Amino acid sequence: MEEPPRQIHGIRWFLVVIAIYSSTFLYALDSTIVANIQPAIVQSLDGLDKIAWLGVAFVMASSGTLLSWLQLFSVFNLKWLYIASIIIFEIGSTICGAAPTMNVLIGGRVVCGIGGVGQYIGVMNFIPRLTTLEERPRYIGLLGITYGGGTVLGPVLGGAFTDSGAGWRWSFYINLCIGGLFSPVYAWLIPSVQPQRVEGTSVLKRLRRLDYLGSALLIIAFVAGVIGLNFGGVQYPWHSGGIIAALVVSGVAFVAFALQQVFCLATTAQTRLFPVEMVSRQHPLLLMLFVCSCSVATCITVPTYMIPLYFQFISSDGALQSAVRLLPFILPLVCSGVGGGFLVSQFPVYKPWYLVGGILSLVGASLLCTVSPETSFAAIYGYSALLGLGAGMYMQLGHSVAQAKTPPAHIAAAITFVTTAQLNGLTFGLAITECVFLNEAIKRLSWVLPNQSHATLVSAISGTQSAFVSTLDSHTKQKALGAIIDAMDQTFVLAAVGGGLVVVLSLCMKWEKLVLTAVAAG
Repeated sequence: MEEPPRQIHGIRWFLVVIAIYSSTFLYALDSTIVANIQPAIVQSLDGLDKIAWLGVAFVMASSGTLLSWLQLFSVFNLKWLYIASIIIFEIGSTICGAAPTMNVLIGGRVVCGIGGVGQYIGVMNFIPRLTTLEERPRYIGLLGITYGGGTVLGPVLGGAFTDSGAGWRWSFYINLCIGGLFSPVYAWLIPSVQPQRVEGTSVLKRLRRLDYLGSALLIIAFVAGVIGLNFGGVQYPWHSGGIIAALVVSGVAFVAFALQQVFCLATTAQTRLFPVEMVSRQHPLLLMLFVCSCSVATCITVPTYMIPLYFQFISSDGALQSAVRLLPFILPLVCSGVGGGFLVSQFPVYKPWYLVGGILSLVGASLLCTVSPETSFAAIYGYSALLGLGAGMYMQLGHSVAQAKTPPAHIAAAITFVTTAQLNGLTFGLAITECVFLNEAIKRLSWVLPNQSHATLVSAISGTQSAFVSTLDSHTKQKALGAIIDAMDQTFVLAAVGGGLVVVLSLCMKWEKLVLTAVAAG
């Protein structure tokens, strides 16, 4: 049966596209906007011991509720659920902007993460239902570029607000301005879309379809795991009972979630959260795409957070100036993402994109592992450009490959699978990056400055008192900077491992073309 043409055209279609993509951009922007404004926030609100939560609380909440949102969008009206997610996101932004304490700000970041991922999932559901089969790949590709652009521009915009008269609070208030601007589009121009399989079904029956046990186990697993990684070695020793308990609870909850999904405990094969059917020998490519999507998230997260911090220490850059130094990473990332999306449609063999992209990522990240206080800025720009160029080549390729190589009946599950990998990679990539940097830097600085307190060392390496390093005598200062930069180098090992995994897995992929017109509604 021939697919019907798109129902929305002209200025209405233009406004709908701009509005829904703006929500994706804001969600991606918020995932990294605190990367280099943490010192300003701590100076305003104190709470140095909670600084790692500013970034990780957002992605933790997103990953923990991602699958729940996907299930909600499968049983409730897309438009009104999407608007509800926007409202939640804007409430979180208001809390963040007006936060009087660090605890309130972290709570706001959690609310933003929950609403933001709902926005993202909403857009992913709208695109297949509002576009034709022929034009769908272009809009999916544009969504990927929008998300990637928001992710890497977060530190730049956050730095711009912080160093201007507006202040860091406008990094969150800007969400209210843009959301308010497009609110008439959300309310009146976006069509109401009801999932076909639940039309005519009562709300009570739809609520019964939800996997409550799976949602609870997943949230517990993410929260406990992130608590253990963030507090371990920084606020509490790794061998302390609280840290051990948090990590054990996280591991047990993940295992319990896996068993609950596989054996359909308190759920069914049709209503469970995770697409277990994708994890099988019948879908080896999807398993490879899962790992590659996790890997590219780490290749983006590590430089986004570490490169601005490097320049804050080495050249005493402010928030904006240090973020601008990310441009050699951002521009190749975006250009290769945009160019790659176009070229894949002309040369639709996916293996070389993963192979070449993985090699460039591996080389760029490995070179960044060798950076020292004496490394020239030009060299750092070149290394980061290689990493950005490589990561951009396969940043959003997983969605296209998953849809093109999956039978129509499993496309929605395949999209869920790849999206889960991306956000989980972002969550644990950021948590592990913060964990490695803080623990390594504290250990190395304690050798250089044995008489300084633990709190002083933590504040120094968090960037909140980077001026403390400049008060040291030249010899000690050089050794202290060397210790901090050596700790940063260790975080790029994570990105190098990610690039290496992509290279290895790309060698296992087939030389086959993507039938891009096979991308169907998910």
